[in-house]
Amino acid sequence: MMSGGVGKYTHIDNQPQVSGSVPAVPDPGHVTVQFTDSNLQTFPPSGSQGKISGGSRPPRDADDTFSKPISGSDEPQQGGWFRTFTIAAYKPYFDVDTTEVLDRIKDSLFPFRGTFTEKTANNPDLYGPFWICTTLIFVAASIGTFVTYIAHKLQKKEWNYDINLVTWSAGVFYGYVLLVPLALYVILKYFSAPSGLVQLFCLYGYSLFVFIPALCLSVVPLEIFRWVIAGVAGFMSATFVALNLRAHIMSAGERWFLIVAGIFLLQLALSVVLKLYLFTVTV
Repeated sequence: MMSGGVGKYTHIDNQPQVSGSVPAVPDPGHVTVQFTDSNLQTFPPSGSQGKISGGSRPPRDADDTFSKPISGSDEPQQGGWFRTFTIAAYKPYFDVDTTEVLDRIKDSLFPFRGTFTEKTANNPDLYGPFWICTTLIFVAASIGTFVTYIAHKLQKKEWNYDINLVTWSAGVFYGYVLLVPLALYVILKYFSAPSGLVQLFCLYGYSLFVFIPALCLSVVPLEIFRWVIAGVAGFMSATFVALNLRAHIMSAGERWFLIVAGIFLLQLALSVVLKLYLFTVTV
């Protein structure tokens, strides 16, 4: 306690006491401290103010391209051309089950229906075309190797494995399924009858399935039989593609018949190439 004038300074709470001569300090009395109004607010704010909107959302003017999730996926989505080089961009085209793939394969074996594009319009896939082409490569290489091996052994001649059969088959099947639909996509766009590029990939990929059983039947050592098999497979494949594209290409005007005829003949040409290289055995 402190009183006016000279006195004792007493420290309470059981602390040591100090006594002596201490200058007197006048009692200032009651002091009132006032604070000016501030713009303090709670964080995070409850409403949208400034560039902070919501407790955990990004600013409004922030680029949310990389944080926008894909429908049904938790992965970030990139925009523009960058998305083309991401796996997420192609995931929807591999989102098919075995039943759907088998149904589409069955449709390719009945080419006169012409309903394949209607069934796959909302969900074209690349899973089936990829595995059909991959299977064709290995079937062509294995069947071709087996047939030539048997032919050489029957004539008691030396046989050497041709590794080029695998690379040639891969170039033909993968190249055909990629380049021909791409060229057709550009042509249809030029004639103002654009079609989906992925849907063209899907159509051409499934059109090659008929060549798998045809290659397996080529083991029969009869040249005329191999020509018949190659011709039937080519006709079925060409009819499947042409009939499924006819209704769409008819909107291109008077030249639609030439486009469909070109598609049909190109598919037949593929079967002739396969017959001359894969269905023919030379000893």
